[in-house]
Amino acid sequence: MTSENLIVFRQTDFPEEDENQSRVHLRVQQRRARKYWTTVQGLADDLDLLKILKYMKKMFNTNGNVVNDKMGDVIQLQGDQRKNIYRFLTEFNIVPKTQITEHGG
Repeated sequence: MTSENLIVFRQTDFPEEDENQSRVHLRVQQRRARKYWTTVQGLADDLDLLKILKYMKKMFNTNGNVVNDKMGDVIQLQGDQRKNIYRFLTEFNIVPKTQITEHGG
């Protein structure tokens, strides 16, 4: 086996996820007809979700609420707001890009 055939991996090729690091999930759910909910799940417990929701509602001109779910607190916003929420969470350094998972088409 020659050295030309060896594959070299860098440390960044396989990022190690910390056990304490949680993921934030952005999902869209259809309510009825053409109406959608966008849900944000997995935000840290020390964040003030009501304050974050207040700013999101003003910035995106939509309505929403915080729901207590068995998996933790979930932010719900009307409409498909996944791109807006992703940009909001990363621009205000609430969650790093590597921790956000965007679900749905």
